[in-house]
Amino acid sequence: MTTPPTPAGAERAALRVVLADDERMVRTALRVILDAEPGIEVVGEAATGAEAVSVVRAERPDVVLMDVRMPEIDGIRATEQILGSLADPPRIVVVTTFENDAYVYDALRAGAAGFLLKRAEPDQLVQAVRLVATTDSLLFPAAVRALATAHAEAGAAPPAWVGRLTEREGQVLRLMATGLTNAEIARRMDVGPATVKSHVAAVLAKTGARDRTQAVIAAYEAGVVGGARDQRG
Repeated sequence: MTTPPTPAGAERAALRVVLADDERMVRTALRVILDAEPGIEVVGEAATGAEAVSVVRAERPDVVLMDVRMPEIDGIRATEQILGSLADPPRIVVVTTFENDAYVYDALRAGAAGFLLKRAEPDQLVQAVRLVATTDSLLFPAAVRALATAHAEAGAAPPAWVGRLTEREGQVLRLMATGLTNAEIARRMDVGPATVKSHVAAVLAKTGARDRTQAVIAAYEAGVVGGARDQRG
């Protein structure tokens, strides 16, 4: 995979990554792939959830690749502790064996930016690291949709925030769920990027979401996306 060009006169800082997995062979394989990529640097490893929290606090990476099933504390609690204790937390990507795993769903609800299967190709791994660190796009939206649909409660009453969304905010939320960036949403809606950014901020505030992944999960659970109330705009 090629690295996006760096503007003349500017030096691109390497993306700093921490690997958290209780299997040494998995960590080694991930390190080999990522360290071979220009602009990506693995700065730490952890074999338990507790170690992951400590290493992240010490190294302050941009991205954490987090296994969900680890000793001491699992990846879900580690994600919660990292996101809850740092003013500028890293983006966390759950790396898992089973895409329909309820643990993965809980990790996304806890604030993970997305998930990646352990059988993913090396270029998918690199793409995931770069995407979550450098864009506002949703990581692998089809996979998030499938996971949310599998775990959402059918027939549940919509939460109060649904009624507080404006028509424009609902439209932005549905476009977010397709994986579009703010710039792409702006072009689709024929509005300025600043307007979209304002709508996204309002959506996050009203849904109580930390980021767009949590907002999209909430939207699927509420039926705003993929259900009867999903009125395409």
